[in-house]
Amino acid sequence: MTSFDAMDMQQFWKLIEDARRQIPDRADGEQVAARATALLSAYPREEIVAAGQVLRELMAKSYRTPLWAAAYVVNGGCSDDGFDYFRGWLIVQGREVFEHLVADPDALADLPVIRAQAPGAAYLECEDTLYIASRAYRAATGEELPPHPFRSGTGSWTPHGTSTSTIEQG
Repeated sequence: MTSFDAMDMQQFWKLIEDARRQIPDRADGEQVAARATALLSAYPREEIVAAGQVLRELMAKSYRTPLWAAAYVVNGGCSDDGFDYFRGWLIVQGREVFEHLVADPDALADLPVIRAQAPGAAYLECEDTLYIASRAYRAATGEELPPHPFRSGTGSWTPHGTSTSTIEQG
């Protein structure tokens, strides 16, 4: 385990890549999320909390209408919860795939997992990704992950690609 002052975006992506390397089927989002949870649970509690913040930032960054439309097409429908789970799946595919598809959702059709599946055969979803930090924190401490407000100025809610307002809880 590497020690960090606080987990940042780059370190979070390294965690996901480490998890992906350690499982046989990298396309299996649940396995990747479970391995990432196990790896993260070995980190100090402050880093686990910071990983939760990074995960929320990635979810906010990917909350875009064109990506939702692409998820709707490949999954044969996509509710609001389904879109959260799709974005969870997208995160455990790794940084390169995530950033590419957030920038160009139409490229989803070019992914090998899409080309290989029969229409309607599988949903691209991974709800477990959404709980990586909370499950790691519980495993490490026996406690629930403390509430952590979305940091002002670190993310914006842009469902239609036009808003620049910042979400702040607290």
